[in-house]
Amino acid sequence: MTYDLWYWPGIPGRGEFVRLALEAGGIAYRDRAMEKGDEDAGAKALMADMGGDRNDPPLAPPYLVADGITIAQTANILLFLGETHGLAPSDHAGRLWVNQLQLTIADLVAEAHDVHHPIDVAAYYEDQKDEAKRRARAFRKDRIPKFLGYFERAIDRHGPWLAGARWSYADLSLFQLVEGLRFAFPRRIGHVAGDYPKVFMLADKVAALPELAGYLPSDRRQAFGNGIFRHYPELDAAT
Repeated sequence: MTYDLWYWPGIPGRGEFVRLALEAGGIAYRDRAMEKGDEDAGAKALMADMGGDRNDPPLAPPYLVADGITIAQTANILLFLGETHGLAPSDHAGRLWVNQLQLTIADLVAEAHDVHHPIDVAAYYEDQKDEAKRRARAFRKDRIPKFLGYFERAIDRHGPWLAGARWSYADLSLFQLVEGLRFAFPRRIGHVAGDYPKVFMLADKVAALPELAGYLPSDRRQAFGNGIFRHYPELDAAT
């Protein structure tokens, strides 16, 4: 079976967490909105496929179409892929643990986005810069250490990966989170990286996985710059 992945073209966003799992798992899929051809047509097809023809239509991408079932929400898609393709532990408690980690990652992803859009996601960043600076200070000082400390303790307890001896989709997602934070807040992450050596070592191990060797340097991997993780120098600082 070949899955259809739908996500906004041109940005990594939440879709990249799903792509990493599909690629590392060697799972056949079509990245529908990124297929070669008319980019406008791809975007229109994306919106059309979100229409009311489905029994359970998604609110928004990413979503995966698998054997006639539409599965939306990043953590929900990864839960499905983890169980179906062995990207999570085989026992019930282990699958719940990995899903818990994924949901925790999603919390920090949402907070990272809201740093540059703290008031209105539909408004320009330039219209909320003062509020963004206040939000960024709190995010750098309190939220980044809180979450990275949690993941550091999780690896310390379960290691060498988040759920034991083998990587899971949560490890792939933590890698993407770390990469996003490195891009958006390079000064802050450079300052605190030494406090969380296991987190950054895990991210480096994911980057070196042979399962991702063909994907990470390819043009299929979308570059940061727009979407969730954005680098605004005025929002970054060592502290």
